[in-house]
Amino acid sequence: MAKSDATSVNRRSDIISAAIEVFAEVGYYRATTVQVAERANISQPYVFRFFSTKENLLLSALEVSWTRVVDAFRKVVETTSPELLETTLILEYENIQEKHRNEILLQMQAQTIQEEAIQNTMRGGFKEVRDMVLTAFREAGIEKSEERTLLFLARGVLCNVALALNMPELMKG
Repeated sequence: MAKSDATSVNRRSDIISAAIEVFAEVGYYRATTVQVAERANISQPYVFRFFSTKENLLLSALEVSWTRVVDAFRKVVETTSPELLETTLILEYENIQEKHRNEILLQMQAQTIQEEAIQNTMRGGFKEVRDMVLTAFREAGIEKSEERTLLFLARGVLCNVALALNMPELMKG
């Protein structure tokens, strides 16, 4: 990869990281590309060099966050014994929440945004996680795999609410 190509990839990544922070802090609708540019230490026109709209920037940020969850879960599924699968997936999600809080908050916001492209990205992320967990539970011989998958996803959503509201007691038990 040429140096300018590597710089572009790094700049694009910097912009997405800045957008995740800004969107999580002030909300997608209140956030501006000027704020994102300032956070990334670049000019606003440079943001538009990579992302033609704020929505495209949000979509890229959501893809980054979903990829993180999917990749982490895939690694757990591929390396964990059936007996420890569910517990290890839960621990991994808690780890993601702790280390990538803003990405989780961003996903939570995106669930309520009605633009079709954003809804499609969110549906795709949830579907990929659901399908992966369901398949892993079935292959691990976990009884009532569909119900356990539903409970796993529901617990994840509740954990997200607890994170957003700073109510860790919702995650106990």
